[in-house]
Amino acid sequence: MTLIVTSTCASCLDRACVDVCPVDAFAGGERPSASIAQLYIDPNTCIDCGACAPECPVDAIASDMDLAREHLDVVRNAAFFEDVNRRAPGG
Repeated sequence: MTLIVTSTCASCLDRACVDVCPVDAFAGGERPSASIAQLYIDPNTCIDCGACAPECPVDAIASDMDLAREHLDVVRNAAFFEDVNRRAPGG
């Protein structure tokens, strides 16, 4: 199980969730930007500590187990990291 950021994040400019993450699992932290519409949590880095969820003022952080695997936010999060890994050196 891991946490994901839902599309509700796109309406928020708060980064408190990023600031409390003990393992720097967030990507897209340079928001706001035209290239990244919201924050994302790297499922390979997230330790599921839950520290970020209460810091989110728009309740955009959820467990991937609470959402259907086909849920658009789960698919979007996976696609973001697939793209990041493809662009990485040696990827």
